[in-house]
Amino acid sequence: MSPPTRFVVFGEALTDFIQDSPDRWRSVPGGSCWNVARAAARLGLPTGYAGSVSRDHFGDQLYRQAAEAGCDMRFTQRVARPPLLAMVLSKDPPSYYFLGDDAADVNFDLGALPAGWLAEAELVHFGCISLVRPPHAARLVALAEQVHAAGKRICFDPNWRNLMEDPGYRETLARMARIADHVKVSGEDLGCLFPGASGVAGGLQALRELAPRAAILLTEGAGGMRLYAEGHEIFQPAFKVEVADTVGAGDASMAGWMTSLLTAPSAPLGQHVAFAAATAAVVCQHSGAYAPTRGEVEALLRRG
Repeated sequence: MSPPTRFVVFGEALTDFIQDSPDRWRSVPGGSCWNVARAAARLGLPTGYAGSVSRDHFGDQLYRQAAEAGCDMRFTQRVARPPLLAMVLSKDPPSYYFLGDDAADVNFDLGALPAGWLAEAELVHFGCISLVRPPHAARLVALAEQVHAAGKRICFDPNWRNLMEDPGYRETLARMARIADHVKVSGEDLGCLFPGASGVAGGLQALRELAPRAAILLTEGAGGMRLYAEGHEIFQPAFKVEVADTVGAGDASMAGWMTSLLTAPSAPLGQHVAFAAATAAVVCQHSGAYAPTRGEVEALLRRG
């Protein structure tokens, strides 16, 4: 009998088309929420990826890699819709756009979730562009409020993308922040979410006003991480590793943080943020959105 699925991740899976040169593109499976689910599952946390993917080559890759990571595939749906694509013209500075107004991701059927899933779940994740792509976005926000009302914990990663420039996203951000128990945000996210705020400190204050009850993990890349929780501020330096790519590192830090919280609930706060930082660092050693094993993360923690 399979163990209860303790962590459920709702949101998008997509395929990145990355322009390496004017006439050369490469496709890479990805999507923030899909990354979080894969990373958590591979770290050994019983995880369901609650998203839908297309019935084609791109959907096959996403489905297969989620299964290989150990996700509970009862939560993942295959639909006869086009794939969601992210056309990445440049990573630095970021330049991208999305293709797929009625793609697979927004055709997820909440009514087809596994029976009794909410009774099993302890922590439910929402985030990124899934919360701004209609009509599924509104359904997800309503679901998050139902999950909160049921007494389950919610983790939220705004993970800014240009789609969130839509004025309607402000209400979504406020509704999600208000019910979140755990929020992960980067310094760059804060600057985009709260453009009128005074730097990172001002952005944090604005976020805290929306999410007064949440623990907040601030990630700043090579500058390390800061966890604001239970009246404490804990700084965790970045682990020194040879960086191949930073794609998926933020998603991995969320997965590592939630895995530590659920598998070592009595551990000190510093242990949770160290595990999150080590998870992100392992990912940075690989190209693409790598899903690390618990053994790899623990080896890096031992190295210090």
